[in-house]
Amino acid sequence: MSIIAPKDTPVWVDERRCKACNICVSYCPAGVLAMRDEKSAVLGQMVEVVNPSSCIGCSECEVHCPDFAIMVATRSEFKFAKLTPEAKQRAEAIKQNKYKKVGV
Repeated sequence: MSIIAPKDTPVWVDERRCKACNICVSYCPAGVLAMRDEKSAVLGQMVEVVNPSSCIGCSECEVHCPDFAIMVATRSEFKFAKLTPEAKQRAEAIKQNKYKKVGV
C-alpha cells in the first residue's frame, strides 16, 4: 500500500513518528528541512519543512529516516525543483546552524 502525498506537497513529516534525530535534515541537499524548537517533543525539537518549493525529490530524507517519519511525493504527484546554488547554500547554512532554520 502506497501513501499518497497531500495535494501540492513535495515532502511531509509524521510528527507522531519523528524523534527529532535530525538525520533527514543532515541529508537534505536543498535546505528544505530544518529543526524547530518544540516543547512538547521528547527532545525539545521537531523537524519542519521550511522550504518546500526547493525540494528536488531526491528522497534522501525519506530513505535515511530510521523511524519512517518523513515521506516524499512521487514524480507523478509533484513537479520538483532543480537543485540551485542558493538551495545548496541554504542547506550548508542550516547544517552550520545546528540544523535550525536560517534566513538565507
